[in-house]
Amino acid sequence: MTAEPAPGTGRDARIIALIGTGHFLSHFYVLSLPPLFLVWREEFGVSFAELGLAVALMSGTTALLQTPVGFWVDRHGARPFLVGGTLLMALSVSAMAFAPGIWAIWLLAILSGVGNSVIHPADYAILAGSIDKARMGRAFALHTFTGNLGFALAPPVVALLAAAMGWRGALLVVGLLGIPVVLAIIVQSRILQDQAKPKAKPAGEPSGRELLLSRPILLFFGFFMLSSMAGSGIQAFVITVLGKLWGTPVAVASMVLTGYMVGATSGTLVGGWIVDRTKRNLIGFVVVLTGFAIAMILALGLLPLPEAMLPVVGLLGGLAMGASRTPRDVMLKDAAPPGQIGKVFGFVSSGLPLGGAITPVPLGFLIDMGYPGLVLPVVAALLGLSLLCAGSAQAEARSRRAAAVPAE
Repeated sequence: MTAEPAPGTGRDARIIALIGTGHFLSHFYVLSLPPLFLVWREEFGVSFAELGLAVALMSGTTALLQTPVGFWVDRHGARPFLVGGTLLMALSVSAMAFAPGIWAIWLLAILSGVGNSVIHPADYAILAGSIDKARMGRAFALHTFTGNLGFALAPPVVALLAAAMGWRGALLVVGLLGIPVVLAIIVQSRILQDQAKPKAKPAGEPSGRELLLSRPILLFFGFFMLSSMAGSGIQAFVITVLGKLWGTPVAVASMVLTGYMVGATSGTLVGGWIVDRTKRNLIGFVVVLTGFAIAMILALGLLPLPEAMLPVVGLLGGLAMGASRTPRDVMLKDAAPPGQIGKVFGFVSSGLPLGGAITPVPLGFLIDMGYPGLVLPVVAALLGLSLLCAGSAQAEARSRRAAAVPAE
């Protein structure tokens, strides 16, 4: 048998690069479709609702399948699913280049969503089993960062490729980018270790279903979902709200959203640095960081700030939000029993797309009814509720771990 590379910074960097590149592609593929909507509308003669259904089918399939895939990852190992899922995503997007109509795009979007459903359960199971604990925070942070980077780069890259070679050529190229990633994962698979599993099931350990429906895991689900609801509200309506409340020009309000997104993306790296330097009281950092983000959001919605300050406030709020994500993920990893990280992350992270889907419509109704001033306070309240879930989840998880330790 081939000897595995010795643990170290170089080995961890290779693991993070492999996992992060796959995570980048999973997010990149989701937002590779919207830049083509106008072209598809003209070519296929369809409505915007039918076009939006393509993204909804891809994201919805991912959200629905993450939990069952998490069970399979825990039972059979993460590496085969990671290879198969990444390959299915790549081939599905490539095949869209030959779509004769929107119905084919829909079917392939579902297949891509099936492949994408593997990413979170498999990635976190491998990171937990492969990365040195001293660098776990930075590993989780880079994982989140690469996903956000995929979201950011997909629209301009696909738009430029479509302008240069047509939409079919663009999808073929970006889809085939996944093939070398799959080959790299296969060639380097010996350094990707699955999560550690107990040799025998501990007495009294709940079944997988009981675990996911336990109070601490449901609270973590609420924490993730409420955080996503708040973030979705900011992304959807901060430009509109600032314009209606303070008459902020669209150009300035857009810079506020850009600042927030830049801060949220780069803040994950700050959060990873925090986690690796303090192994205790992660919930304290989450509370402080989220509390600061709440203050920045309320400042935007309640105070008539100078236009020059608005992007700075957005940047600081996003930075605090992003920095709170890595401690959140590590708290969830620590709450998962040994050998069950796949199902826990599969289930809890499905709250992210669910939260993102819930918020825009009711907040849009608030604006339609003439209450734009309530939007950002509602967002802040959602973040406050997420903190209640976080604190309760952490306390429950600690008490259960303490109860599980046999008395000496």
